[in-house]
Amino acid sequence: MAKPTSRLFTALLLVAMLGGCSYMPAFMSFPPQVRGNRIDPDTLAQLVPGTSTRADAQALLGSPTAHASFNDNTWIYISEVTRPQIGGTNVVLEQNTVALNFDDRGVLRDIQRKNDDDSRPVAVVSRTTPSPGSDVSFMGMLLGNVGRFSAAPTGMNSSASSTAGSQGSSTNPGNF
Repeated sequence: MAKPTSRLFTALLLVAMLGGCSYMPAFMSFPPQVRGNRIDPDTLAQLVPGTSTRADAQALLGSPTAHASFNDNTWIYISEVTRPQIGGTNVVLEQNTVALNFDDRGVLRDIQRKNDDDSRPVAVVSRTTPSPGSDVSFMGMLLGNVGRFSAAPTGMNSSASSTAGSQGSSTNPGNF
């Protein structure tokens, strides 16, 4: 018969091993997080193109996430549902975008719905931008100024500094 401490240790070991799995039970995982302005389909169905106005859309859906860059008559609502994972990364569970197009009088003309199936993959460029300066190692930075400092500024003799006191001599660049 196993001791109670060995059973407890085995149970804790199994729970720790589950932490590294991609699927964890609901009681051990983080809850989904809604980001942005999530639009309920039933609420969106209340907006009717041709009759609803900007005021109706704002009352039902709230303020838009963004306006189109060159057209203030297009309102964009963006939402995303993510789940945090171990290591500080988020897994995107759902992405939705709703675009409302209004005419110049503020009447709704068109409703466009987009989700992750409509998205396009973006290739990230891996090159880096060069920075000015030299490539100095850590030790070069640490020891780079050793021996560069002296006790007195160079190019200044003792007689010029003693006569420059009250006369404002031009031989002393430090006296203004």
